[in-house]
Amino acid sequence: MSEKQDKLKAAAAESAAARVMDGMIVGLGSGSTAALAVSAIGKRVREGLRITGVPTSEATAAQARALGIPLTTMADVSGIDMTIDGADEVEQGSLNLIKGLGGALLREKLVATATKALIIVVDSSKLVTHLGAHDPIPVEVVPFGWETTAGRLARLGATPVLRRDANIEVFVTDGGHYILDCRFQSIVSAQALAKELDHVVGVVEHGLFIGMTQEVHVASAEGVRVLKRDR
Repeated sequence: MSEKQDKLKAAAAESAAARVMDGMIVGLGSGSTAALAVSAIGKRVREGLRITGVPTSEATAAQARALGIPLTTMADVSGIDMTIDGADEVEQGSLNLIKGLGGALLREKLVATATKALIIVVDSSKLVTHLGAHDPIPVEVVPFGWETTAGRLARLGATPVLRRDANIEVFVTDGGHYILDCRFQSIVSAQALAKELDHVVGVVEHGLFIGMTQEVHVASAEGVRVLKRDR
């Protein structure tokens, strides 16, 4: 990422962080863009903002603690007021998302499902007309029998690839699962595909976030603009 791009994304992250109000329970997303938002929230906490964060990954939890953001868990709250996170793709109009290329999709979706307002921060390159235009759909699966799960996904039209880390070892999520990155030749309806993936035996969760997003703060050369979902 260039220094200019970094500044633009930081501005979008600050725009989203400005939506956080005193007393809120705030979901803290994962990934490089979400980390900018967590930093912006941490700055506001140092300035006197009183919030409690719910991190979506161990990495985010470590960052939040270092910034002095008080943390809690899903078990200790009845709901989450707002979550700020990044996304790998954002479908224009619907604001449906692909998430999970960073590997935290299960916890991200658990937090997103429990939140009243999901706020996404991206740069303009993440905006697409149809989901799956550039990125595969991450599908988190149980390690036991993952090969047969991959076969079931292939019968839905996917080309599943087992994710590996920088050392070519199998990537393992914070929850102890594997991820199959699934490319589809075309996705006619992301909503219909999400329902199909929900019923595949061996699938823990997938990276299609349908109908969850309230706002997307988009960084571009022209500045920061806020997109809201078409009704």
